[in-house]
Amino acid sequence: MPELPEVEVTRLSFASQIAGATVLSAYLGKPLRWPLQCDVDDLKGLTVLGVRRRGKYLLLDLAKGTTSVGLLLMHLGMSGSLHFNGCKANTASRIKPPLGKHDHFELVTNKGVLKLNDPRRFGAVVFASSEQSIIAQKLLGKLGVEPLSDSFDAKQFHTDLKRKQASIKQVLLAGELVVGVGNIYASEALFLAGIRPTTSASKISSPRVMKLHAAIQDVLTRAIVKGGSTLQNFSSAKGENGYFQLEANVYDRAGFPCTVCKTPIKRIVQGQRSSFYCPTCQKP
Repeated sequence: MPELPEVEVTRLSFASQIAGATVLSAYLGKPLRWPLQCDVDDLKGLTVLGVRRRGKYLLLDLAKGTTSVGLLLMHLGMSGSLHFNGCKANTASRIKPPLGKHDHFELVTNKGVLKLNDPRRFGAVVFASSEQSIIAQKLLGKLGVEPLSDSFDAKQFHTDLKRKQASIKQVLLAGELVVGVGNIYASEALFLAGIRPTTSASKISSPRVMKLHAAIQDVLTRAIVKGGSTLQNFSSAKGENGYFQLEANVYDRAGFPCTVCKTPIKRIVQGQRSSFYCPTCQKP
């Protein structure tokens, strides 16, 4: 599943190209996870002001003339990816490539064509009149703070963790305190912080939380620089793979020696997700 780094890499790979583009047409294929919430023809003539990210959602801000009219919320689901075919102004409708079998949404603009390819159709494209609308808040309202923003405060993080009795790995994956720390990156951050994934979140001391806070930011930043992680089919909107997985210390390395102490890495299952850790370097 694409996580925060993959979504941010996707955003960076096409945001500057599509900014200011005018929508010429739109296409919606087989049903995705949620309804579009508008007629595809309503998107024609709108301008894409820019592309933002909130957690694992991409937000395409739309305007009619100088008036904001809403946004498209895009989620890549389990196996989705966005592809942007840039072009010279006003030629997109003439040169756009044919739709593939799993291309379920297409936005044709005068600067290029944006497609959502999603074999499993767990992704989504949803129109909302504003970020404060009921539809948008249903998707975004319960998301935690952005881990790479100034809002992610270490002391507040510790205070919030004290209220959680679940394991730290499960708390990170839930996304209610801090958003976007997915399975790969939670395992890697916990390794850097020396915390076992089964440790109760409420029992982690302040110094260890400080280490975890720094590790989360370090891991996510490095993952974005490396283009994310391509384990199966992720690629950016330019079709480029990510390489962070080649730097993993514990993720998907069960039985291999720890990169620090050489102890074999262990794998356990938490909430139907695999967790990887070093039993020597990571303490309960």
